[in-house]
Amino acid sequence: MLPLSFAAPYHSQRAPIFGEQAVATSSPVAAQVGLRVLEQGGNAIDAAVAVLAALSVVEPTMNGLGGDLFALVWDGEALHALNASGRAPNAWSRERFAQRRSMPELGWDAVTVPGAVSGWVALNQRFGTRTLGELLAPAIGYAEEGFPVLPKMAELWAAAVTRFAEFGEFQRVFVPGGRVPRAGDWFSLPELAASLASIADTRGESLYRGELARRIVAAAREAGGALTLADLDAHQADWVAPISCEFGGLRWFEPPPNGQGLAALLTLGILEHLPLAELGPDHPHAVHLELEAMKLAFADCVAFVADPTQMRVSVEELLARERLARLAADISRQGAAAPRAVPQRDHGTVYATVADREGRMVSAIQSNYLGFGSGVVVPKTGIALHNRGLGFSLDPARANCVRGGARPYHTIMPGFAARAGRPALSFGVMGGHMQPQGHVQLAIRAALFQQNPQTLCDAPRWYLSETSEVALEPALARQVGPELVRLGHRLIAEPPTLLFGGAQVIAKLERGYCAGSDPRKDGQAVAS
Repeated sequence: MLPLSFAAPYHSQRAPIFGEQAVATSSPVAAQVGLRVLEQGGNAIDAAVAVLAALSVVEPTMNGLGGDLFALVWDGEALHALNASGRAPNAWSRERFAQRRSMPELGWDAVTVPGAVSGWVALNQRFGTRTLGELLAPAIGYAEEGFPVLPKMAELWAAAVTRFAEFGEFQRVFVPGGRVPRAGDWFSLPELAASLASIADTRGESLYRGELARRIVAAAREAGGALTLADLDAHQADWVAPISCEFGGLRWFEPPPNGQGLAALLTLGILEHLPLAELGPDHPHAVHLELEAMKLAFADCVAFVADPTQMRVSVEELLARERLARLAADISRQGAAAPRAVPQRDHGTVYATVADREGRMVSAIQSNYLGFGSGVVVPKTGIALHNRGLGFSLDPARANCVRGGARPYHTIMPGFAARAGRPALSFGVMGGHMQPQGHVQLAIRAALFQQNPQTLCDAPRWYLSETSEVALEPALARQVGPELVRLGHRLIAEPPTLLFGGAQVIAKLERGYCAGSDPRKDGQAVAS
């Protein structure tokens, strides 16, 4: 159990939610789907699968059947990590991209094997009590009958039209008649409904070895893509051991590489050796130390994170307490360090956390990467494919250099925290390399200042850009901006809200849970 303060130091549009079972996610529609599953006797894993499937329909701007998934599952006794990210087509090599300076963002040469559906199947097979068909039924219903387009989703949808102007199938499916759906419109995806039904009927086999797989490969072949039936058939989701570190009296968990959860743990491990608790959550010198630790963590991740079979330095070496103490000691209190390497952007992710009456908790995240993804929509399926190939490097000196059959550096990361071996917090912060930054800021506030889940979502955030510039939300900018400038940090003027991500949080109480949902998103926390 995590001790919580219910003071409200920041302006909020929402109140913390309490109940014996809870769901928090980025769509109110999907949140209600999860709560219905719980109220009908399903467990947290059942509800999470139903929520993730629903999100693939009702937030198509962020995720879908063509994306990837990671999850952390507390089964009541132990924590498990699931890596359902896809691998590169076996035909990929550095030579294939030799004429390019960076990996492509759009088209088939950005498409890796989609893993999200295999993640739903793996969760359902290991921990589920309902059939996959039962859990996908709400998603199929929304795809067939329509779902409401929410305000922030409408903004992202409109922004995608120009980006994908040359992708005819995308325009046909997502911009029918040339009209972008507006907030309050209802939108249906009947072909996606049929694809979901095929997945439900075959327990996912259709996407990797059946009819949907054949349609994907036929589309790839026609457009000169490298993805084959063998690539899809070889895919599997992997259960792996979570990685963790101590900070503020709690143990913080993330999935291991190829995900970037390591960045959050490295930062927290460095900050464990610095006096944040003495400074307070919104002190400029605290923010300075956090930014400097984050720079060091990102530099490590850019250098070392890759497909787990290609890692040249182990996670254990990187997280060694003595090493992190040395890094902390090297941080200057008087000024900002020079810019360091920061991973790529990502603005196409959804997150869900679910907790049930028996104490099971799920922290899960899935994504199409940059918005709708690669722009490729498989004809007659409604499936938009992600562009995770962009996560590879073309530098042969890097462990993450593109290679056939490898998993790329991945931005999405679910989080979890425990106290004395028992669950304390299930959480995530959507938004590319804001994700580890958001995890760090949330962990500091939860562990050192006992802020409740809604306050964790409401609190103003900082953001470290790809060029080591710093964005501050207005309330934080007024408080810490001038001193950060004096310390040598370069600030971004008038940063967009999108930069700061969106959090969803559930905290374990002595009885039941407390949940919060980020007002920066359309989402909702619900409980009963």
